[in-house]
This record gives sequence, C-alpha cells and structure tokens, in this order.
Amino acid sequence: MFKLLLKNGGKKINYKPFSISLKYLLEEKKLEHSLDTLIRVFNVKISALQKRNFLNGKAEELKISKPSGKPDELYIFKVKTDENFTTDFFRNHLAGIVSALQNSEVKNIHIFIPSYKIFKKYFDKEEYYYQTFIEGVMLGNYTFDKYKSENKQIKELAVYFYADDERKLSYALSRGKYLMDGVFFARDLQNEPSSELTPQLLSKKISEEAKKLGIKVSVFDEKEIKRRKMNGLIGVGSGSVHPPRFIFLEYNGLQKGKKQSKKRIALVGKGITFDSGGISIKPSSNMWEMKGDMSGAAVVAGTIIAASKTRQKINLLGIIPAAENMPSGSSLKPGDIIITASKKSIEVIDTDAEGRIILADALDFASKQKPDSIIDLATLTGACKVALGDFAAGLFTKDEELSQILYNAGLKTFERVWAMPMWDEYSKLIKSDFADVKNLGDRWGGAITAAKFLEKFVDKNIPWAHIDIAGPAHANNLNNYTKKYMTGFGVRLLFEYLNIITQSE
Repeated sequence: MFKLLLKNGGKKINYKPFSISLKYLLEEKKLEHSLDTLIRVFNVKISALQKRNFLNGKAEELKISKPSGKPDELYIFKVKTDENFTTDFFRNHLAGIVSALQNSEVKNIHIFIPSYKIFKKYFDKEEYYYQTFIEGVMLGNYTFDKYKSENKQIKELAVYFYADDERKLSYALSRGKYLMDGVFFARDLQNEPSSELTPQLLSKKISEEAKKLGIKVSVFDEKEIKRRKMNGLIGVGSGSVHPPRFIFLEYNGLQKGKKQSKKRIALVGKGITFDSGGISIKPSSNMWEMKGDMSGAAVVAGTIIAASKTRQKINLLGIIPAAENMPSGSSLKPGDIIITASKKSIEVIDTDAEGRIILADALDFASKQKPDSIIDLATLTGACKVALGDFAAGLFTKDEELSQILYNAGLKTFERVWAMPMWDEYSKLIKSDFADVKNLGDRWGGAITAAKFLEKFVDKNIPWAHIDIAGPAHANNLNNYTKKYMTGFGVRLLFEYLNIITQSE
C-alpha cells in the first residue's frame, strides 16, 4: 500500500527519478502515426518487433525504458472504443496498474488523460470522466492488512494527472478523493473480523466517524429497542452475547442561500455483523464470509460520509439495524412468531432468513420519518447471486422512475443493478397460516419473495427500492479492484443517485 499524493500536473511536466509515464492511444487507423509521434516526443526507440506486435493487435501495451532526463519508463496502452468499451475501462485499468506496482520502487507516476472529446459519448460529464482515473488509482491501492505482523513500510507515491481542462480536473480530484473515503470506510467495515465488529463496535465506529463530520447520530441500545417494540431486531439478536443496536444517522445538506433542501432520502442497511444462520445453522464451508453480512450497513454509512464530505445538497437519513445471528439456548427458533414495531406478525420458518426480519423494523422506522423515498441495501439472499452472479445487484421496486434512475446510476458507475419482477402473485409464497407473513417461501424465486416480504413493512405511499447486493458485495473476479476484499459495492451507486436527484431540483 502506498501513501498516495494525488496532484493536478498542470501544464509543466517535471520528471523526477523513479518515474513512470502512462499514455493511452486510441486503436484506430491513425494508431501508427500516433505511436510514431509519441516515440519522437519522448525520444525513445522500440524494436521493429515491438512496433509490429503493438500495431497488429498482438500486444495491448508497450513498456519502454528511457534515458536520463525523462521518466524511467514509458507505458503505452491501446484503447478500443468498440462495443466492449465501458465507463469502467480506465478505472479498472489503473487499478490493475497500481496494484501491480505495490512491490516496485516507483515514486512518481504521470498519467496523461486522453481528450474527453474522444470518449464524450460514454461519459455525460468531463469531470466524471476524469474522476474515473482518480478512482482507479485509489481502488488499486486499497488493502486490508492491519492484522498482518510483518513490518509495513508505507512508501509515498506521487501521482500526477494531466488533462485538457485543469479546473475540471481539480474538481474531479477533490470529489473523487472524498467519494473514495466513503467507499474505503465501507470496505474497512466489511473486511473487519466479526470479533472486532460486534453490533456495539459497529455503532461506535460509525458514530465516531459521523460525528467528526457533524452528522447527527442516535444509537438505540437493547433497552430502547425493546421500548420501541422492535421485536424483529431483538429476536434475531437474542442468541448472541452481543446485544443488538439500532443506528440512526441524520445528514442535513444545505442549498444555496443556506436554505434546507426539500429532499429527504432514507437509506436503510442490513447490519448483521455475523450470520451463523442461528438455530438453522449454515454449513461451515465459507461461513467466514458472513462477517460481511453487514455490507448494507457499511454502504449506508459510507454513502452518508461521502455525501457529507462533498457537501451534497440533500437531506439524508441513515437507518441501520445491527445484530449478531448466533445459535444458543436463547436464540430465535423456527416456528416462533414475532410481533414487529409495525404490529405486523412474522412466522419464523428459518432463522437463517434473519436479515429481512431486522429490516422489517428498520423499514417501518424509516416509513414513520416520512421521507421522499426509501432505499434499502442488503446481502439478503443467495438466490439473487444465483440469478445475477457477481455482475449486478438485484433491484426490486414498483416505482418506475426510481428504478430508472438507479439503473442509469449503475451504468455510469459500473455498480450495475438489474430490475426483478415485483408482481403480487409472489406474495402467495410467503403467506402464513399463523401470522401476517412468514419469513421464507418456497425454493423458487427466493430473492423476489424476500423483497415482497420487505414490501409489507414499507408505507405504500413512499417510493421504495430494495437492492440485494449479495453477489457484488463479496470479493469476486469481475474487476481488478474487486478480487481480494469485500468491495464496498453500492457507495458509488448511491452517491451518483444522489447527484442525479439533487440536480433535478
């Protein structure tokens, strides 16, 4: 891991020792001319074989050692703007470059951002185009090694960006760094072992960070949770020695002229700090991953932190029910019936379908705040991962406008969502003979029946969306920046969603 120093390179380039320059060339008819021009400008030589392989598609990059007075190495990359090009290209590419340099002695990187005009049809704003480069560098530098015993020598790495518009680049640098603060806060929470992130410790970490930024924080202990009759949260947490917590964040953004924003958005995140399955215990294989079952909570906290640091002109409510789902003599049992804060009853069929039970109380609480919309995020079902893999999160809503905004935000950020059906026929699968609803349906359509369960605890007059992040929240091979660690999926998505709706005011 480097200590990154991200800088606007400006007009003048000053090459220092142990430097690398990165240049991107568009793969087109003029590729040979562009390559020859670059070689002439940098005064370097390449072999005929190198040139032929690069021009004929045999090689996607050239690495050239340089004489003194110039960067030590020049990296040249080809970019294909074909049907496979995405807004994630530069983010993903730079994440791979920086990650690969972790054991290098490099001290300076000079990144020359290609003209926005070339990629305008893929990026709606020049600032965001630049921002993807900043995000890539930072994501490639992320690591979670606080528990490793070896001596960690953190080296400084100065990264200079050069772009056509220096003012817009400076804006992208500031915004990108603050956004990544939110992403990394979420990632750090996700990757913590559950022994260091009980419900109490989760509430403490979130509270400490939020209060630094002036975000109002209320944490309900088990007594207050009982007083509020949040029996879903109490029931799920009853098997653990670590009692549940309910975290309520309030961020009040300001419009121009110090007037309060009219928009109030509630973000709800599932905070199961460890999910053993309870009495319906999970298989031991890969159960360790369940330390990340609080990913929804982490994303909500990370999004509000990013919104605060960038002074988003909107009012946000962050609602996080936190519990540890463990088996013991006091655990919730299959067949139990819970009366939630909404007074609706739940028949417990399977204690491993616990996330939706704690979200029932949280969504009821969110509805009573009368926000303009509610979005919840949860690593809720394996069924959603079966349906969509790691490539996208499941999006469940009956509100077409909300669905379209979130879908578009996902395409832009490459934290993609895919709309799933919310037809009322699916509610038949969770009809209970003993209570208002049961917490598990049949085998088929499991992600949808989970969403239909949640729907019952949301005010019908408030636009609501449920995002099941079970697949993309966990480490996966989709990108260079998602391979090793829990991913923070959802922070960039929600941040862009907030951008869209604030701009529409």
